[in-house]
Amino acid sequence: MKANLKYILSWLAVMVLGFALIDVLILGGVIDTFIENMLVTIGINIILATGLNLIIGFSGQFSLGHAGFMAIGAYATAIITQYWSTEMGFIISLFVGIALAAIIAAIIGTATFIRLKGDYLAIATLGAAEIIRNVINNLKITGGSSGMFNIPQLCSWPTVYVLVCITTVILLNFIRSRDGRAIKAVREDEIAASAMGINTTKWKLAAFVLGGATAAIAGSLHASYLQTIAPSDFGIMESISILVIVVLGGVGSMTGTFLAATVLGVLDTVLQNFGSLRMVIYAIALILIMIFKPSGLLGNWEFSFKNLFARFTKKKEARS
Repeated sequence: MKANLKYILSWLAVMVLGFALIDVLILGGVIDTFIENMLVTIGINIILATGLNLIIGFSGQFSLGHAGFMAIGAYATAIITQYWSTEMGFIISLFVGIALAAIIAAIIGTATFIRLKGDYLAIATLGAAEIIRNVINNLKITGGSSGMFNIPQLCSWPTVYVLVCITTVILLNFIRSRDGRAIKAVREDEIAASAMGINTTKWKLAAFVLGGATAAIAGSLHASYLQTIAPSDFGIMESISILVIVVLGGVGSMTGTFLAATVLGVLDTVLQNFGSLRMVIYAIALILIMIFKPSGLLGNWEFSFKNLFARFTKKKEARS
């Protein structure tokens, strides 16, 4: 802990400075409501994509059901805050959504991870997400296919910013812990990991549950900020959009996920003026990026203050 204190303080300083910079730009009128909406969307996408990157990039499991867990968090917040429209109600709805998503992820994971992998697992998780969406679509309390409107807005950009920081810290600490090394061992060679005494199903399930829980957080923020949700918001296209961010940034790189979510968020906002041509230009940009950078924008590279400080120390020693 003491040895890593300067790295922890460095990351803390980055988070505080980032918050202060956005706040100053909003107060100065540089960031208007339109750009603020873009920043919130980028933040929600970062939470979604980092959770999915944990499942795909670090545990090696191909999941297409992330939108289903997002829907659980969104509807938990929408239903609870309509009866309890205070900040405390939002916090409780957040935890209820996380708990429900974790339980359902554990059930789905237990049923699929023992027998399925690769493309078969992707289809199974996609089917599970569709079951969740269809259940929501047929319940009276969720508003059926019409969805829910006038959800109390109990979160703003500071809420999203803080939760982006918290989920990233939790995920990175998990990845860099002994448990995270076990997950990466399962990704590299499941048979070898099992021969070394690692319970492969347990660690694949742990990554899947943690990824599902973070998707529920993003869903809660989405519902509370936009104030309206419908089952169609959480279909296969939403899962694919999150997958695009993960692949574009680099599978197995949290830094790449941050970069890809930001690039795509800004690109989507800039192309708003192009009308129906927006999606064509967006798709062409994605194709060009994947042709010239097939491993993603950053591959599996990860930014680290430890490596940065080590590089400066070496240069200083070489000069002296």
